[in-house]
Amino acid sequence: MHAKVVMGEIMHLSAQGGKGERSGWSPTLRYPDPLVQSIDARFDKYKLGNASVERLFTGARWGEGPVWFGDGRFFLWSDIPANCMRRWDEVTGAVSVFRAPSNNSNGNTRDREGRLVTCEHLTRRVTRTEHDGNITVICDSFKGKRLNSPNDVIVKSDGSIWFSDPVFGILGNYEGDVAEPELPTNLYRVDGKSGAMTVMTGELNAPNGLCFSPGEKKLYVVETASHSRIHVFDVAADGGKISNGKVFIDAGSDAPDGIRCDIDGNLWCAWGTGEGLDGVRVYAPDGDLIGHISLPERCANICFGGAKRNRLFMVASHSLYSLFVGTQGLAGG
Repeated sequence: MHAKVVMGEIMHLSAQGGKGERSGWSPTLRYPDPLVQSIDARFDKYKLGNASVERLFTGARWGEGPVWFGDGRFFLWSDIPANCMRRWDEVTGAVSVFRAPSNNSNGNTRDREGRLVTCEHLTRRVTRTEHDGNITVICDSFKGKRLNSPNDVIVKSDGSIWFSDPVFGILGNYEGDVAEPELPTNLYRVDGKSGAMTVMTGELNAPNGLCFSPGEKKLYVVETASHSRIHVFDVAADGGKISNGKVFIDAGSDAPDGIRCDIDGNLWCAWGTGEGLDGVRVYAPDGDLIGHISLPERCANICFGGAKRNRLFMVASHSLYSLFVGTQGLAGG
């Protein structure tokens, strides 16, 4: 597969065409938005001529864990160091605190019954918020040992819960409590019916963002380390195993994070760090870099939302951004 594209091959655009200061950010006034860049002609059809990057909120410490609630027309995301989850209302544009404290929540998703599933650093567990508001602990240990700091989470169509468990949340007291790891940095699957936990792979140094391809035949997993990669695995027909792992993208010293697939199988990746790199990179199913959305801050995670799943929400360091695009995110992603 293809390695990263070096900075010189991508236009160095800040959110104001060159200034890039968060405090002075303003939307592009002319269309098409120069922040939405085609690296390959295959990305052209996903660029809408009269849609631009919008900043919906700023003021977080470190945003993560985006999840869309279409039935309520709102969007949730985690602010890990602030120990809260924030809520953006699509109708009014208002931002409020959804949950505080949040146990330094990180990744969020919804299960196939519409319930919120959350990774928590402080409690080192994965939880589910029931429809009545009660919280159920899905898992907080494996074979008698505490999890590290569950990071990102997805739910497969069979109801199984898949999550990454690196050590980021126990490295210090800023995003959790400092502690020694008791387990390897595994990627886990929790059976949707029995609740049984399985290690899907323990070979990644720091597993991070993850998502399924269309049809759930492939699983993409980000490994965020001093040398970062995005891996791809084949998923068994019964969903119980993964195999044939290989490097899909070699990101080198860059910092890929949260990821999502669209209906065409393109991989949309939150990305950093540095001018010309911060934002979202889009890779075709063959691994070619085809597009880049430039932001003035490192992007930590993304998801698709809106009534037609054609609005890309981008959670960056301090801010929440969005962009309408000419594709749709996968259902459940």
